Amino acid sequence: MLLDVRRKADLDLATTQLPGALWKDPESIADWCGELPKDREVVIYCMRGGSVSNSVVDKLQAQGVQARYVEGGIEAWTQSGGATVPKAGTPS
Repeated sequence: MLLDVRRKADLDLATTQLPGALWKDPESIADWCGELPKDREVVIYCMRGGSVSNSVVDKLQAQGVQARYVEGGIEAWTQSGGATVPKAGTPS
């Protein structure tokens, strides 16, 4: 499972996302963390792989979710040639 946890302001400015990613608001983690599977890995990413991702991973792991994050976020992913797709709701 791949989750995009960019802050809403960053997401609103973005035109791309990682293929197959679902956006979850990092400010509302308590509302959605209980829906995540605990029997498989959950990979998250934010803009730069810093405080947002670290905070979300810590909270998910505390709930028993096998969570990890993309080092450097979507910015590093894109710079290293990783695939992206148009953000959901963005005209192609």
